[in-house]
Amino acid sequence: MNMIVAVDKHWGIGYKNRLLVSIPADMKFFRETTTGNVVVMGRRTLESFPNGLPLLNRTNIVLTRNKKYQVKNAVVLHTPEEVLEKLKEYPSDKVYVIGGESIYRQFLPYCDVVHVTKIDRLYQADAFFPNLDEMEEWEITGDSEEQTYFDLEYTFYRYEKKKVRI
Repeated sequence: MNMIVAVDKHWGIGYKNRLLVSIPADMKFFRETTTGNVVVMGRRTLESFPNGLPLLNRTNIVLTRNKKYQVKNAVVLHTPEEVLEKLKEYPSDKVYVIGGESIYRQFLPYCDVVHVTKIDRLYQADAFFPNLDEMEEWEITGDSEEQTYFDLEYTFYRYEKKKVRI
């Protein structure tokens, strides 16, 4: 299973249910990476999308505790266990967890790859991604050249869970 996220210098990911910043190249990477695959998100993440609609050309799985919540063109589930059971229907490398904070934290133990766009700026944030640089089970296995968007500098990283050596 994969995750995909954009973070600031302190691993902030959002503020008041909005992304901290929108960088076209990051949005393009997200779109190209997740299109044709399965995306797993929380209800508030879904509701932050344009018109609160599921992403096109993807299987959208939404986790919410609200048993009455329904949305067209998405699978709505109510516990992490239900999501994990549903995900058995798909190849693990085709599944992308896309947020928000609590969803990332709940599913990180089940992921092998995390795509992180690190933005070299500090924003006001109220939602954070776990700092993979402080977790010894994760290592950077790929990165891009530093990119710029106006005065923003950012880099794409690929983190992989270290394989247990026997």
